[in-house]
Amino acid sequence: MTGPARHLLLVGGGHAHVAVLADWIRRGPPPGARAKLLTPHPALRYSGMVPGWMAGEHERLRGIVDLAGLAAAAGVELVLGRAGAIDPEARVVTTGAGERIAFDVASLDTGGVGHASAMLGEDPRLLEIRPIEAFVERFAVWAESARERPVRAAVVGGGAGGVELAFGLRNLAGARVRPELTLVAGHAGLVPALSGAVRRTVARELARQGIAVLAEDARVQGGALMAGDMSLEPLDIVLAALGSAAPEWPGAGGLATDAAGFVAVDAFQRSLSHPHVFAAGDVAARTDREVAHSGVHAVFTGPKLAANLRAALEGREPPKSYRPRWNNLYLLTTGNGRAIASYGPFAARGRWVARLKRWIDLRWIDTYAGLAREV
Repeated sequence: MTGPARHLLLVGGGHAHVAVLADWIRRGPPPGARAKLLTPHPALRYSGMVPGWMAGEHERLRGIVDLAGLAAAAGVELVLGRAGAIDPEARVVTTGAGERIAFDVASLDTGGVGHASAMLGEDPRLLEIRPIEAFVERFAVWAESARERPVRAAVVGGGAGGVELAFGLRNLAGARVRPELTLVAGHAGLVPALSGAVRRTVARELARQGIAVLAEDARVQGGALMAGDMSLEPLDIVLAALGSAAPEWPGAGGLATDAAGFVAVDAFQRSLSHPHVFAAGDVAARTDREVAHSGVHAVFTGPKLAANLRAALEGREPPKSYRPRWNNLYLLTTGNGRAIASYGPFAARGRWVARLKRWIDLRWIDTYAGLAREV
């Protein structure tokens, strides 16, 4: 193609694409450019606020970003659907419903896909955190039936996501009796990516709340959830936070991927095989440096991606690269009005940490709420 590209297709309504919509609202679209947003839901649920919702710290609708409103304010056409295939040579994305959407420049921010059933085995009691909207819907239905009776539950996954799910479920909003809960952290143990001080603080809080922790790998065997050689039955529900797998369709369409199937991108979030395709968030893998799949990184990547997409639409080279800080602030809700802070080697716990987390979360949400009203 000669000359600057003009038709942008945003595939997925993730954290990074929210920043792209905000850029178009604040600065206007690049001259002559048009865009579509293909996403299965008209709102983005912020996963960092879900454990707090489980514990009744805020309402269900408080932790969402109005994608439809942002798209309207940005002059971006909203298409409700899910990508099923991409042909980067023909520059076409096909939705699950069979609609073909052409593009000059595409950006993928669909997130990864859940793989708990593949890792653990099939179990009708299993609810995994991805996709987040499906998790919230299923958990809300289950919680309605569980608040009036004793519940035995397990959470699988010792990372920050699993720990927060455990705290949220232990403090289930409206429950007459707090659920009896075991956290199956795996051989890597609790929050292995964080400092020793944070791991100790998390372990003490879990013990304080009566949540049992097993440093064993879980699996479903004969209809029972096992931790090592131990059966955890009987159980009413199993929640899983085991990271994400790559969706199959980007690689199947010919985009370069890493060994795990995530879209391989350079420092500017461009596909290594098709530089008119960008990708960010959990669907992508940086090849120039290690960037963990985390909402924190997706949020910070967003403004850089916005600048690079604007440049691509104007026929310029991308100017911005996201470089992770030496450390990031992580705030883990404990479901009881407190939270745990992690920053490098430092850890803290208390109500003030919960207030800080709430302020940061709601500031992010409310910034986009304000922009969505600029129609």
